[in-house]
Amino acid sequence: MEWTRKKLISEYLEFFKSKGHKIIPSASLIPENDPTVLFTTAGMHPLVPYLLGNKHPLGKRLVNVQKCIRTTDIDEVGDLTHNTFFEMLGNWSLGDYWKKESIEFSYEFLTKVLKLEKERLGVTCFAGDKDASKDSESEKVWLSLRIPKERIAFLGKKDNWWGPAGNTGPCGPDTEMFYWASNEQKAPKRFDPSDKHWVEIWNNVFMQYNKTKEGKFLPLTQKNVDTGMGVERTLMVLNGLDDIYEIDAWKPIIDEIENLSGKKYYRNEKIMRVIADHIKAAVFLFDEGISPYHKERGYVLRRLTRRAIVYGKKLDLRDFTSKVAESVLDTYPDYLKKGDKKIRFVNRSNKEFILDEIDREEATFNYTIENGLKVLRNIIAYKSKISAQDAFLLYQSYGFPIELTQEVAKEKNIKVDIKGFQKELAKHQELSRTSSSGFFKSGLADHSEKTTRLHTATHLLNEALRQVLGKEVRQRGSNITSERLRFDFNFSRKLTEAEIEKVQDLVNKKISEKIEVKREEMSLKKALSLGAQAEFGAKYPDIVSVYSIGNFSKEICTGPHVKNTSEIGNFKITKEESSAAGIRRIKAVVE
Repeated sequence: MEWTRKKLISEYLEFFKSKGHKIIPSASLIPENDPTVLFTTAGMHPLVPYLLGNKHPLGKRLVNVQKCIRTTDIDEVGDLTHNTFFEMLGNWSLGDYWKKESIEFSYEFLTKVLKLEKERLGVTCFAGDKDASKDSESEKVWLSLRIPKERIAFLGKKDNWWGPAGNTGPCGPDTEMFYWASNEQKAPKRFDPSDKHWVEIWNNVFMQYNKTKEGKFLPLTQKNVDTGMGVERTLMVLNGLDDIYEIDAWKPIIDEIENLSGKKYYRNEKIMRVIADHIKAAVFLFDEGISPYHKERGYVLRRLTRRAIVYGKKLDLRDFTSKVAESVLDTYPDYLKKGDKKIRFVNRSNKEFILDEIDREEATFNYTIENGLKVLRNIIAYKSKISAQDAFLLYQSYGFPIELTQEVAKEKNIKVDIKGFQKELAKHQELSRTSSSGFFKSGLADHSEKTTRLHTATHLLNEALRQVLGKEVRQRGSNITSERLRFDFNFSRKLTEAEIEKVQDLVNKKISEKIEVKREEMSLKKALSLGAQAEFGAKYPDIVSVYSIGNFSKEICTGPHVKNTSEIGNFKITKEESSAAGIRRIKAVVE
């Protein structure tokens, strides 16, 4: 039996309805009262006020399917499983049932309704740390359901912990369910979540703690359950597929691309996946009344549509986006708005608005590419090599794909500085990453006291990392809001707990020394000769501002700073993780 999107959603909602849950509609992709994020990224997002204790009008048990957009991994789209737009099945307990009932509901739905083989199931639970104890409670429930002990893996906060959404608030451990997706190999006796054949299909979060400003984890009065099951990934597993684009939520769109191009999906998989994914996501953003623009939501929409157009050129497609968009609309008739006062063209249906807008963006982009070709030919006429800066200018200002630059240059037997281009691109990709969380690079528009403190702390962090890890460490990007700082730097491995503690202690030592922060203006050449640190790859004017914190730190910077380190407060690293290959990321707060 083939599982369809409609059938899975219907079975899920009806199952939890039978367990006393009230069905709530999918919220908008634009968060209603949260300026800190651009899009709804999970089913729990619209429910935050109720998870914090407000009473929901429909009661304590809720269930829905939520449309979501995640843009943090646009560049990853094209593989077997990544999607920008997806649907999330979720059920919630707002201070009602707890771990036992939640896990039993999940197990019953997986094995009785979806009829997944229990011999192919594996689960993870929270291993415990200094903040919270091992989740033996969840393990006990899984064992009672006859999940073998060797099929239960315990992992740390990185894998089995949710939240808080900010620096403080509700958070807690989760238990995740995996299914052995391979039909060629029998599921091994012992569950290893790092084995790619184990596919995560469900995540149950147990919000049982409140993280305080002091970093303490105190038991919550209202304990909540928040679960999430991806529709697309679950359909892939249910139908015994290893390619998410073969399920019915994607197949008609892929078929339309095949029809328009006269080429087969086989051997063109990545190209067609990118086109299908990006146009689907674009359709849903257009449906929210968003139009292509150079920043925030409009920037994300423009990037999606233009990337789809670039990939379409690889299949010799032209004037095709609205036709693919129409196949998306036909696949999701239950979501398309019939008309909305927020839409500019209120006298026409949303379908017309969407198709007109995506047509317009394709025409605009094609015109931009033609202009880019003129600029490129002009560069070639006067230069023997296309520099990284020229290639990136074409890419950023004219939307001219690097592949096209290479093709044209090859015809003229001219080389392109690809390595340099990639470095330029890496610098500017921070914009894409931060746009998905609603903040833009450096956060310097906010000169609040908290941001100023965090910004100065970033200088101390930069030098502390260099002293603990080595002088080769360089800043690769930062993002500062009034709540936290985020700092990227080059380093080849994960920091040890001892190294993190050493960095944190060194920063706090300099804060406690009450060092004066001095600003001087000087030539860029002089600043560099004095050893002032500069962000890797950043462009600076001839005259720069240099901020010195005693003999400890000297940096070229334009941001807000405190006058004395004593104003910063206590510095605390909250997370250390990978940002990209060879790049680590630290998140920290001041208290």
